[in-house]
Amino acid sequence: MGYRFSDLTQACHDDWRAYIEHDFVRQLAAGTLADEAFRHYLKQDYLFLIHFGRAYALATYKSRDITELRHSLEGLKTIIDVELGLHIDYCREWGISEADLAGLPEARATMAYTRYVLDTGNRGDLLDMHVALAPCLVGYGVISQWQAEQPFTIRGDANPFEKWLQMYASDAFQAAMRDEIAWLDARLADITPERFEQLTTIFRDATRLEIDFWQMGLDLAD
Repeated sequence: MGYRFSDLTQACHDDWRAYIEHDFVRQLAAGTLADEAFRHYLKQDYLFLIHFGRAYALATYKSRDITELRHSLEGLKTIIDVELGLHIDYCREWGISEADLAGLPEARATMAYTRYVLDTGNRGDLLDMHVALAPCLVGYGVISQWQAEQPFTIRGDANPFEKWLQMYASDAFQAAMRDEIAWLDARLADITPERFEQLTTIFRDATRLEIDFWQMGLDLAD
């Protein structure tokens, strides 16, 4: 019997729910998150995106055929040519200049997750890396869906974080999430139980590090 991405989330159910339903996420949806906590998160997320790009560069190197090579290259180009620019523009709306971003020190939570992803990619293969990145790419899409279902979620001008909510609820991001799940499902279908256990460990560790990233924002931690 083959595995699917949903088997990973089920195997790590408690950590996955703690990530998806974190207080940071709840406060974003309710519009009650402190501005400074959001700014701190935005700054560190810029640094995360840079390392996310490095991960896709490594994935490009690790690609075994032209299909994998094109897939990884498109991911790299999207992050570097599109997402970073959009993030810089959004940070500017929150009073954070590009010069501010360029001189940022990394918070420990940022270092922990990004280096974990890169180390996992260096030690393993493309599937290892994609599983390590899944709490980010897939998780943000699932979080958006969860937020939309909550009675406390405020949408529109009444929520200062409306643009963030729109970003991950967008058709484009939700499609990217579904594409990544399909990519993972296709490769998880043929693995052994022993390999699934290895990937479960990677997914659980990465999810816990994402929880720490949310908490870093709440705590204004360095």
